[in-house]
Amino acid sequence: LVEDLDQKLFLEGERADSARLRLRDEYRQAPLRKAAFAGRSYEADGAKLKKQIDGFFTSEEGPDFKPSENQGKPIRGLVAPTYDLKQAGPIYAWAYKELQDSEQPDVYVVFGTAYAGLDNLFALTDKDFETPLGLVRTDQSIVSRLKESLPASFEEDICHQAEHAIEFQLPFLQQIVGAKKPFTIVPILTSFSASSLLDAAVRQAVDQFLTGLRTVLSEGGRPYCVVAGAELAHLGMRYGDKAPPTDFSFHRSMQYDLEMLKPVEELKPDDFAAYIQKEQDQRRISGFSSIYSLLRLIQAEKGQVLRYDRGITDQYNSTVTYASMAFF
Repeated sequence: LVEDLDQKLFLEGERADSARLRLRDEYRQAPLRKAAFAGRSYEADGAKLKKQIDGFFTSEEGPDFKPSENQGKPIRGLVAPTYDLKQAGPIYAWAYKELQDSEQPDVYVVFGTAYAGLDNLFALTDKDFETPLGLVRTDQSIVSRLKESLPASFEEDICHQAEHAIEFQLPFLQQIVGAKKPFTIVPILTSFSASSLLDAAVRQAVDQFLTGLRTVLSEGGRPYCVVAGAELAHLGMRYGDKAPPTDFSFHRSMQYDLEMLKPVEELKPDDFAAYIQKEQDQRRISGFSSIYSLLRLIQAEKGQVLRYDRGITDQYNSTVTYASMAFF
């Protein structure tokens, strides 16, 4: 039995370690990061995917294609969900509608939550990303300079292989921006909690990375937009609560979410962190690190919550909340 479990990599040991190293080497030798969720969370056929995205805009919950009040303004940042596109697509569309109507840059720094966690808090990759709509180019000029100044942030690049938070943003960028002009991305997975920033070593590591990233972007001299793929609260027994959420507890959490997003609208990253620290992250805000990183990086005048919703994840009414935001 033990030998069988070991062969199937259920046990820690030399065999499992070798398998992990082999997978890491295979990923690093691959020419690109292939779409991992096409056909599951969104359409795998390019033509069908374009139609699906248009449907998110024109659905009852979507923004349609009416002009935005921010039309023509340079856009600085977006917050969009990382929830399954088939369910949350219209909420993504509210964020990307603002991008569609704005003055669009050529570079997109895309933060995504690393749900499996990261030892180094941030993980970059130099690989291009493939989707059913084609190839999304990673900005090799920016990434190569980051390799020189922040080499540790590339040590966990294999984490990009299985994470969905960045992948889910790319079809929207391709359809909204790529249909008009070429663009590049700087793909960054991130994972740290608000409470971890109270640890001086963690705070120093976060500051060092974000300062280094800002320096490289500034030296490049090109305008950029920061995209944060992020979910908010996780409620219910699936996430560790003792009972399913009720209508009352969900609406109370919604109130807390919107209060929490006020300092995000006001571009106050430390106040955003303090709100979650004060409630001891009891609602499990998984997208904190992506949103916090966005706030530390962008130069904007204001942010705005555009839409807010939730997804039900099991038969016990376990719930994930998420929002779309834009920054100008």
